[in-house]
Amino acid sequence: MKTVLMVAEKPSLAQSIAKILSRGSLSSHKGLNGACSVHEYTGTFAGQPVRFKMTSVCGHVMTLDFLGKYNKWDKVDPAELFSQAPTEKKEANPKLNMVKFLQVEGRGCDYIVLWLDCDKEGENICFEVLDAVLPVMNKAHGGEKTVFRARFSSITDTDICNAMACLGEPDHNEALSVDARQELDLRIGCAFTRFQTKYFQGKYGDLDSSLISFGPCQTPTLGFCVERHDKIQSFKPETYWVLQAKVNTDKDRSLLLDWDRVRVFDREIAQMFLNMTKLEKEAQVEATSRKEKAKQRPLALNTVEMLRVASSSLGMGPQHAMQTAERLYTQGYISYPRTETTHYPENFDLKGSLRQQANHPYWADTVKRLLAEGINRPRKGHDAGDHPPITPMKSATEAELGGDAWRLYEYITRHFIATVSHDCKYLQSTISFRIGPELFTCSGKTVLSPGFTEIMPWQSVPLEESLPTCQWGDTFPVGEVKMLEKQTSPPDYLTEAELITLMEKHGIGTDASIPVHINNICQRNYVTVESGRRLKPTNLGIVLVHGYYKIDAELVLPTIRSAVEKQLNLIAQGKADYRQVLGHTLDVFKRKFHYFVDSIAGMDELMEVSFSPLAATGKPLSRCGKCHRFMKYIQAKPSRLHCSHCDETYTLPQNGTIKLYKELRCPLDDFELVLWSSGSRGKSYPLCPYCYNHPPFRDMKKGMGCNECTHPSCQHSLSMLGIGQCVECESGVLVLDPTSGPKWKVACNKCSVVAHCFENAHRVRVSADTCSVCEAALLDVDFNKAKSPLPGDETQHMGCVFCDPIFQELVELKHAASCHPMHRGGPGRRQGRGRGRARRPPGKPNPRRPKDKMSALAAYFV
Repeated sequence: MKTVLMVAEKPSLAQSIAKILSRGSLSSHKGLNGACSVHEYTGTFAGQPVRFKMTSVCGHVMTLDFLGKYNKWDKVDPAELFSQAPTEKKEANPKLNMVKFLQVEGRGCDYIVLWLDCDKEGENICFEVLDAVLPVMNKAHGGEKTVFRARFSSITDTDICNAMACLGEPDHNEALSVDARQELDLRIGCAFTRFQTKYFQGKYGDLDSSLISFGPCQTPTLGFCVERHDKIQSFKPETYWVLQAKVNTDKDRSLLLDWDRVRVFDREIAQMFLNMTKLEKEAQVEATSRKEKAKQRPLALNTVEMLRVASSSLGMGPQHAMQTAERLYTQGYISYPRTETTHYPENFDLKGSLRQQANHPYWADTVKRLLAEGINRPRKGHDAGDHPPITPMKSATEAELGGDAWRLYEYITRHFIATVSHDCKYLQSTISFRIGPELFTCSGKTVLSPGFTEIMPWQSVPLEESLPTCQWGDTFPVGEVKMLEKQTSPPDYLTEAELITLMEKHGIGTDASIPVHINNICQRNYVTVESGRRLKPTNLGIVLVHGYYKIDAELVLPTIRSAVEKQLNLIAQGKADYRQVLGHTLDVFKRKFHYFVDSIAGMDELMEVSFSPLAATGKPLSRCGKCHRFMKYIQAKPSRLHCSHCDETYTLPQNGTIKLYKELRCPLDDFELVLWSSGSRGKSYPLCPYCYNHPPFRDMKKGMGCNECTHPSCQHSLSMLGIGQCVECESGVLVLDPTSGPKWKVACNKCSVVAHCFENAHRVRVSADTCSVCEAALLDVDFNKAKSPLPGDETQHMGCVFCDPIFQELVELKHAASCHPMHRGGPGRRQGRGRGRARRPPGKPNPRRPKDKMSALAAYFV
């Protein structure tokens, strides 16, 4: 029997599709990477009985990156990244071992069906999967077709079965357009980012951003926000005057009239008109009109409109809204949420989708009435040729979804029902009055048929007081006429919804990437999100954009990126050559980069006005080992130490606190040590600022603290404080934190595991002796006599933290990953410390740690 491998984009999708196709009769097991399951069942394919294996990836299998030295900022001129730097495809998440997993599952298979998301990114992932699987599949005979592509828009029985019945081929051109975008963004973004980050962080201490990034889409997005900021700052309010009249229709009612001239900017002229109208006691009706008007139902929902409404009405950021929509899609509640289309195809089952909502407690009456009276065909929108508009695929309740998922689902469903409802019809009445030489108007609206506003009440026509019945020549007494003084007001900061509209209009990003670009400018501290989800640029964001305008406006204007997006779309359509587009675009940006580097002084002049130089920033903390003067600690991102006398800057670990470590000095360079800590429950370790930036030994890398230092005799090094191999990761060593007493901790020097132990112990010391069972270093613990937990009033004990039964009673496992071999009772490797790692004698078996011995570590993930 032949085997068909089927691959979806996410584990939950694979399970849902497999259940539909197998009609529930399938067996499942976890794959070797622990993240993806494999679902197996038997059926027919190409007219023959086969065994189906359905599994998934977790997004992109591979990612693009530079090779070797080109990943090191200090060793390569950023200009080389445009052409000379070679790139390679690496596993996007090495921990998942996705390539090996796909090869294990694909080995011996005869056919492959790709169920990746049906967009350009999905096509790209198709070929990443094929690159891994095709070499291990059975070879085809006689030109037999073995690769198939399923195209679908929702996780419903009908859509999935139709996709399986109409299999096609993956689109290589669309995959190439994604490859081109990835390479352009990598080369252009890295070159500009590395240069301006190194240049400005080496001069200014209060930029408060760990990365001064540039992106071909990110920077124009920031440009829109700064452009609005500049309009606000340059705005000069003007005073104007309006006339407001009131007429009495009867004893208890009056109408407020609007001046037909709207406003004048000259007070004397306004006063003249006021004087003329005040002489009149009556207002005469000049004209009346009553017109029936319609407020159109909305177009079908696409991604951009969903993101706009989520931000402006639901208070959800674009990225969060997109993630929520993707979860709703994978759970089968809505159709595919990434689409540019606002037009339903003729064969779309609108009634079927509507019937799903017929028993919903919130809108059942509206839906049943529409089904009974006949639905209204949705308005003709834009057909982008991708996926149908976003549509609810099954009914759900607030209790079922909850929180933001329910609020987004409710909006999507109400929007869909509104698209098949009738337009809102209302009667607009207008009366024109003459008071002396001036004309005034009042109008009112009366709803005739609510139509779609019944299901979207926030779109309803506002209730207004009905106007009196009158005709030409009727007169009404004038109640009052007054002059109001007002001022023009500046525009407000852009909302996320307005920014999304601008990005769509100018072709910046795609429906899938727009949320990412907006999130990036927030994460980089270029803008802050204010109330009403308005985006206010920071000083850094403003100076960067003004600097780009000063040097080369095309770096920040949307025109050049919009042109690039059009070229990428031509690649996807097979109308442009991938290599030519890539080469031409990189050549253009390379020239711009060289000009930018030569002209950086122009941006630097703006930086000098807004930010402080390194020497004037921070506060004295620790002594330099070269000049023995105090170095200043700059707390703003990225935190670092700066010696103004030597003009040297030393990077530090981020996202924690830094303080002086007992005025102790490094034995290698005489720099005072500092202590980094992530908090009372997290890990902390000392480090030498010089060694952290200039590794003293060959087996050390930049960014290593004392807990990874292999110095053979330093009291702070791994050699003296290391205990044994981490219980979670393969490469880490658990190291005693000598500063943590009396709530002692040991922490992995690679991963986030922290083990809390020996509370109230007076002293904990790592012994030179090792455990005869697991080869870990022994701990010598002294307890306070009053609080000693040891039997017989003893205060001192030496033993292995993993094997000693007394220590097992003193520590308790709080949290640890269950995927580690030792947590399953499997064989566990223990290694000694860096100083004297004891090798297991030949023939001596690897110790097995029983499950109950895991209580020897109280591990917390930080």
